Amino acid sequence: MEMLQPLKIATFRWLFLGQVTSLLGTGLTTVALALLAFKLDPSQAGWVLGIALSIKMVAYLLVAPVVGGYASQLPRKAWLAGLNVGRACLVALLPFCDQVWQFFLIMFLLNSMAAGYTPVYQALLPDVLPDDKDYTRALTLSRLAMEMESLFSPALAAFLLLFTSYQLLFELNAIAFVLAACCLLSAALPKGALSDRSGGIWQRVTFGVKSYLKTPRLRGVLLLNLVLSAAGAMVIVNSVVYVRVKLGMGEEFVPMLMLAAGVGSMLAAFILPSVLDHWSDRRVMLSGAGLLTVALLAGLGEPNYWQMMPLWAVIGFGSSLILIPTGRVVRHSCKESDRNDYFSANFALTHGMWLLGYFLAGWFGSRFGINGAFLGLAVLAGAATILAWVVWRHDDQQTLWHEHPAMEHLHPHVHDEHHQHEHQGWEGPEPHIHPHYHSKQRHRHKFVIDEHHVHWPRP
Repeated sequence: MEMLQPLKIATFRWLFLGQVTSLLGTGLTTVALALLAFKLDPSQAGWVLGIALSIKMVAYLLVAPVVGGYASQLPRKAWLAGLNVGRACLVALLPFCDQVWQFFLIMFLLNSMAAGYTPVYQALLPDVLPDDKDYTRALTLSRLAMEMESLFSPALAAFLLLFTSYQLLFELNAIAFVLAACCLLSAALPKGALSDRSGGIWQRVTFGVKSYLKTPRLRGVLLLNLVLSAAGAMVIVNSVVYVRVKLGMGEEFVPMLMLAAGVGSMLAAFILPSVLDHWSDRRVMLSGAGLLTVALLAGLGEPNYWQMMPLWAVIGFGSSLILIPTGRVVRHSCKESDRNDYFSANFALTHGMWLLGYFLAGWFGSRFGINGAFLGLAVLAGAATILAWVVWRHDDQQTLWHEHPAMEHLHPHVHDEHHQHEHQGWEGPEPHIHPHYHSKQRHRHKFVIDEHHVHWPRP
């Protein structure tokens, strides 16, 4: 089966095994967190969980750009394995929490480590899988693993809770993180490319976000992820409201409705590798955004429970059409040495979109009712889709004509099309650092925002 082709590569096989192991453990913890929140404050368990989710997003937004700025200087294997061990220790401490503030502190530290782990892992995959088709299949496998975890982890947790307390779920997650660290240590990870950036701390921390937002196609990707978050937040936040309040049905019908979104997402993941062989990333992602907008508008027709199932499946399907190609677009929009920065920026900014989506889904629903939530989020999704279509031009090209002004600066470099200068013999082997002069020139090559290209060329 072609989709399993990346698993023939030993390094990716270890990485994928580690991902699946940690995902399964994290799924168990998701269930246990709700039970722990209830134990800490039975009357305000929902509020405690809501604050914990907000802390998660704040940690992602604050930590990911910092990690992106410095991750290229860290040994990948030790960094990723160490973060997994750190997360194991923190998760193992959760059963001993007896105060809400302790719970919040551990959640912030735990998600700060996740913000340091996930973007670096995402930036590693293109180095492990340089072939574009293999990389696409790997993204698909990762998406399928996430969806399978969301389906099976709650069932496994429910089964385990028949025989033991919820505290054991945290300890099993800690063991899963340790096993994931062992998988990473078993993998032969390629070395990352040397960063050629100059500047101080602020420049390093902000480079990824600024460069991401200066790239038109990535601005389009961010807008499409806003569409994704609007539809996804409707499913996550308001499924229970629609079933329990709008339809007056029992809570046992809620998981089945959310399962429909997972089924739709997996279906899209299965067909996407072949679709992306014939359709561009832009076309696929805009199609997904259109599907999500239509699905939200269809919710205004007040469908019954069985009509909601295919509607939620369409939202899951459209979500994968946006989510899976995102990694491909980020990969093609940056230099190899800047991948940590770009993937960290993507991680932080797209989670910012989710934070906005969660807030609006809850606010629209509480202020204007479930139909108001469908309408408000549909308008947001439609407007973001149109803006993305405008910002991410249909004639978007990888290679662009551009002009460099004359300049002299200092940064690590190799002798490429931007560095053709004389040496005195003391500079050492490449990449090396010494003051060097760039003459004014106009040329064409694959264009990305980096040390030498700080603005996108005008059409």
